Amino acid sequence: MRFNHRFMAGVTAGVVGAFVGAELARRARRIDFGGRVVVITGGSRGLGLVIARRFAAEGARLVLLARDERELDRARWLLEEENHVPVLAIPCDIRVREDVVRAVAQIVDAFGVVDVLINNAGVIQVGPLDHMRHEDFENAMAAHFWGPLHAMLEIIPLMRRRGFGRIVNISSIGGRIAVPHLAPYCSSKFALTGLSDAARAELDASGIRVTTVCPGLMRTGSPMNAEIKGQHEVEYAWFAIADSLPGPSISADRAAAQIVDACRFGDPELTITALARVATIVNGLAPGLVARLMMIAARVLPGPTGPEGDRARRGRDSESGWAPSLATTLSDRAAVLNNEA
Repeated sequence: MRFNHRFMAGVTAGVVGAFVGAELARRARRIDFGGRVVVITGGSRGLGLVIARRFAAEGARLVLLARDERELDRARWLLEEENHVPVLAIPCDIRVREDVVRAVAQIVDAFGVVDVLINNAGVIQVGPLDHMRHEDFENAMAAHFWGPLHAMLEIIPLMRRRGFGRIVNISSIGGRIAVPHLAPYCSSKFALTGLSDAARAELDASGIRVTTVCPGLMRTGSPMNAEIKGQHEVEYAWFAIADSLPGPSISADRAAAQIVDACRFGDPELTITALARVATIVNGLAPGLVARLMMIAARVLPGPTGPEGDRARRGRDSESGWAPSLATTLSDRAAVLNNEA
């Protein structure tokens, strides 16, 4: 009995010591963002804009990259009005390597360095696999894999020369667990998760810390800009309502706060929302169970329809009595606040 007590006391002391040591090491990696050059792809709206607000409030020098010049100009104006900081806004389609090369050259001309890269730009295609075509998968891969890779390959040499850098890749819980009716999105987010995790291991010795972020449901307001296929109104309704649920989903601002903190401490990974964390753990312990649950979910979701379902519509063009409605209020408010509307 005495041996057991001593053994348990030793194990407890070891666990506590390991935890304290890990926390001290984490705090030693802490950085401030004042004066840092922070590049955010997809920074003109949604989560990217909310993250930009967080960095701006800490005095970072912001660079926003996005395709839509009108949205980009409005985002720059919003940030400068709210935080009274200059923002460099560069039109850039990260799916196109030449665009990224030009954008990074402009950043170097303006600031000489890049301290933080947030790979956030993305697209969402919603609908049955039957209606998804090669171009849907190609577009998702270009946005979620090739785009971040283009940016990383251009910016990593800048960081490596200084022996410092932070890279945050915004993947998704859909990059850990495949969700029905989001096949192109999940496929490409799985690829981004793999890229991010692989880069982390190799770049750490160069002083570059890579954080993989896998958010669950977030109220960013993005459903109205999603690409909807299949039974457009029904597909949009379930997606918009799920995005707006106050329990399973998290506000974009709270998610952004966690992302910025993970970047601050150079954390290896971050999974956002309790539901997403539980799902990840259960998938690791019982992948067969999660697979069966996804099969059940697929049977509940709307089935494929005729040739009209092959045509993609924006979420805002797929509205019905269900969306927008009281059930989507939180997401609709977020869309207005975050330049999605």
